[in-house]
Amino acid sequence: MAKSGGNRSRLLLVLLLVSSLFLITLDLRGVNLAGAIRGSVASALSPVEKLFSNLFSPIGNLVGDIRNLGQANEKIEKLTKELDQLKSKEIMDEDTVGQLSQLRNVLDLAGRADYKIVAARVINRGSSATFKETITIDVGSSSGISKNMTVISDGGLVGVVKSVSSSTSIVMLMSDPTFKIGVRIAGTQSIGVLSGKGGNTYLLQLLDATGEIKVGDKLVARGSEGGRPFVPGVPVGTVIEVQSNTSAITQNADVKASANLNQIGIVAVVVSPPKGDPRDSLIPKPNPTVTVYVTPTPTPSPTK
Repeated sequence: MAKSGGNRSRLLLVLLLVSSLFLITLDLRGVNLAGAIRGSVASALSPVEKLFSNLFSPIGNLVGDIRNLGQANEKIEKLTKELDQLKSKEIMDEDTVGQLSQLRNVLDLAGRADYKIVAARVINRGSSATFKETITIDVGSSSGISKNMTVISDGGLVGVVKSVSSSTSIVMLMSDPTFKIGVRIAGTQSIGVLSGKGGNTYLLQLLDATGEIKVGDKLVARGSEGGRPFVPGVPVGTVIEVQSNTSAITQNADVKASANLNQIGIVAVVVSPPKGDPRDSLIPKPNPTVTVYVTPTPTPSPTK
């Protein structure tokens, strides 16, 4: 049924076109009959013109919409790029502020200890053929850096220089399993050895059989002969747990490092040891306890 309706529509369209050609021919030949009939044919063709207009106008609108959509996409893409640039700048600014803060603090630490230092930026983190836990810094022999120099951050000990080129150096972190340093418990003369374990905690082995380890004890570097590989007085870590072993002659403990090795961007290489041992002067002072006195409000007497 739908096919029959479609055939009739096509037949009507053909007849109307033939009639139009016929009228045009008469008009060209000067026959007045064309003027009389033209109005009727125009009326008959009006629905067809309207049909064609309705069919093709959405196509024109669609083309315009597509063009406008393309312009909108270009604007969206441009705004997205600008937003990404602003975010990158914000991240860069935060990173710069963080590095400046670390630099200021490490300079303060070195100044209080009278260390002569060369500041450096961490440019890589990874492992070498010899050591598991290392960082690469952007200073080398051209800046006076050599092997077996102490490396510190604003928090305390970071590690020791193990390899040097003209412009870079590889630092073995104190978290490396092969790392060992002689330490002293701040406030006492008890000495021990701190070892890296490849993670965020360290092992303290007390060498003094009469000494005692307590949770919260602060450890500082004892220092080496001539200040290499370790200068004295550098904060090393804090005891977080004392291991209980009744059969052991001396105590062992788990230690948390003073420096956060996972968030170091700026470090300093100590190129010259201090003239004297700074002892415990670099240990951060605890915040003073503030006592607040509350005066009770007197209870009013009941009125009679």
